[in-house]
Amino acid sequence: MNDTDDAVPRSRDAAEDWWIYLGDGGPHEGIEELPPPPPWRSFSGGPLIEPRFAPDDMVARRLGAEERARAYRASDPAINMVNTALYLRRPLLVTGKAGIGKSTLAFSIAYELGLGPVLNWPVTSRSVLRDGLYGYDAIGRLQEANMNQLAGQPAAAPDIGQFIRLGPLGTALLPQARPRVLLIDELDKSDIDLPNDLLNVFEEGSFEIPELTRLPDTEDMTTVMTHDTLGRVPVRRGKVTCNAFPIVVITSNGERTFPAPFLRRCVRLEIQHPGQKALADIVAAHLGPQAVQRSLPIIERFLERRADGDIATDQLLNAVYFTTSGTHAPGSARELVEAELLRPLDSPLAT
Repeated sequence: MNDTDDAVPRSRDAAEDWWIYLGDGGPHEGIEELPPPPPWRSFSGGPLIEPRFAPDDMVARRLGAEERARAYRASDPAINMVNTALYLRRPLLVTGKAGIGKSTLAFSIAYELGLGPVLNWPVTSRSVLRDGLYGYDAIGRLQEANMNQLAGQPAAAPDIGQFIRLGPLGTALLPQARPRVLLIDELDKSDIDLPNDLLNVFEEGSFEIPELTRLPDTEDMTTVMTHDTLGRVPVRRGKVTCNAFPIVVITSNGERTFPAPFLRRCVRLEIQHPGQKALADIVAAHLGPQAVQRSLPIIERFLERRADGDIATDQLLNAVYFTTSGTHAPGSARELVEAELLRPLDSPLAT
């Protein structure tokens, strides 16, 4: 799809009947209408863990995630592919230029469907699969055992569960009745092996914690820490298996290609640049409808600059807010600042 106004989302009244996610920033209970998964994507982990957060969890609000999600407006192609991933219980691989809204899509899904705070795994070149699954503080456990011994307490090893914390991927795979949203951000920055290492976890919907599988049969159940607000949760025989496969949003700036076995297990979406009407809708969502008319000349200049190089939508929002807020000096200084705010990311700074 080219840079056209086809990216403008439909109104809720015109939404397709099969859509669970509507992409309009309005929370609803559409997730309850999601039909059963395909037989090959059905999981039965347990016992079920009850969520300990409200749909408008304060953690998400403090991080500004709710505002990002409420103002996000998804295009029809994005809405179609999000819903496809929901129906098929497959990860959604989202590609596109930096600053185009790839990661915000995950927050929009979680907010609209009332699925709690997004579990965020920002990937780096040093990230490995275990970082996303869990961490084990073996040194901390040894130190506590030594402290107990010095204090004259029984020689039994400290509770191992308090030294194991599930990562964002591990927490997303806990057996919950409603899926969590997991953002695996910028996977293209990862080591070359990570995409392939994710395959088995995505296919099985489960993983093992070897430190727990080696425990004696008398320690059948262990409670471990989680990545977010769930507190400690039970894990039986060291294996975590999901009940509802998480809504996995994987972002990539397109800086590398992924192996075919990984790609065929994902639903793919390429987010395109929004056109003029879509940009006006984004401005209205963030700054109110009263800002749209005053922002139209800035949107036109933004589109002109975008033709010359990469430029992110948040640069437009910064320029519109700065220019229309009335909290700055008027005249040529304002024009110079606006020009810098709308400078393409690949353009050198003026000297």
